[in-house]
Amino acid sequence: MDYSSTYKLAQDIRDSEEYTTYHELKKTVMEDETTAALIKEYRKLQMTIQMTAMSGQQADSEDMQRFSGISTLLFSKPEVSQFLLAEMRLQQALADIFKIVTEAADVDVSIPGLEG
Repeated sequence: MDYSSTYKLAQDIRDSEEYTTYHELKKTVMEDETTAALIKEYRKLQMTIQMTAMSGQQADSEDMQRFSGISTLLFSKPEVSQFLLAEMRLQQALADIFKIVTEAADVDVSIPGLEG
């Protein structure tokens, strides 16, 4: 298989508005150690809550309260809010690319029990 198209795709991703916006905002936001630590905890709680939901269980109320509080705090800061939204846009673009590639390869990557 020739990977030249893959390297072109990688460059296209690095040249995209989603990528450049995300990385510019990340540089600024992560300079503040407290904000960086809150974002790390936000992501950890988000993953825990999502994995719990995917397993069909109810998320721990303490985790939900902590996640809600951290979310409110982070999204109240305009630059952090912009960063988190930029991150979501980049993640969505990458998910779209992954879907296109897996469909082209006719590979089923659905999670059992979650397919619609």
